[in-house]
Amino acid sequence: MSGARTNTLASLRGSIERIEAHADATAPARVALGHADADATLQGGLALAAVHEVFAEGRQSAAATGFIAGLAGRAAARRPLVWVRQDFTEIESGALSMSGLAELGFDPRLVVTVRAADIDAALRTAADALACDALGAVVLEVWGETRQLDLVASRKLTLAAQASGVTGLLLRVAAEPQPSTAETRWIVRAAHSPPASLWSAWGAPVFDAQLVRNRHGPVGRWIMEWKCDECLFEKPAAYPQPVAAAPAHRPHQAPARARQRRAG
Repeated sequence: MSGARTNTLASLRGSIERIEAHADATAPARVALGHADADATLQGGLALAAVHEVFAEGRQSAAATGFIAGLAGRAAARRPLVWVRQDFTEIESGALSMSGLAELGFDPRLVVTVRAADIDAALRTAADALACDALGAVVLEVWGETRQLDLVASRKLTLAAQASGVTGLLLRVAAEPQPSTAETRWIVRAAHSPPASLWSAWGAPVFDAQLVRNRHGPVGRWIMEWKCDECLFEKPAAYPQPVAAAPAHRPHQAPARARQRRAG
């Protein structure tokens, strides 16, 4: 039994070395995110046929979910998307909202959600989905620390993505980054939305996205606004409406007069 395991590990290491050598020799295909500074840092955009990690900082799972949905939308390019979640994740953060995805600009008919009983089932499902070249992207959402998602599991997902051309996106909630073969690693927080128009109750989704790992370039941090109509990230526009400043020579007169009116 031990000899079989040794042969399997040796074969896996050999496959990884060959694929990584080939990947280093050829530039990976990329898709632009739309944010000029982020795309420049990523040498043209998000690498396809690779695995990327997104970590939610603190209680920022909703922001990280929206951000990874944007990455998936850019990578999938109107092809089917498989989103794998543990049952425990749904208990903690709720079910995915198809109407919410539609408001972000996605076609819910292209999204297939899979609920896995545990992390082992989730990893197997994600690996099988990544092997299907008819898909555009696969999202694996994992809640909490887990020993099963180690370097070996990460390599298996990367090998599957490279072989099929499908992009893998790993969403980690309530977890700390560990060694992996991910192409990029992001830490995402919610950012302030710009003021909306009078007839709109909600501002555009805005993310504080920090790229903390980039295998082929530098890192960075940007405020990225998701444009729901165009389905891409951009720099948030400056607030176009002028704001009246308080008179510098009488900053306290208005409150004083308000007190006089109340007293009268």
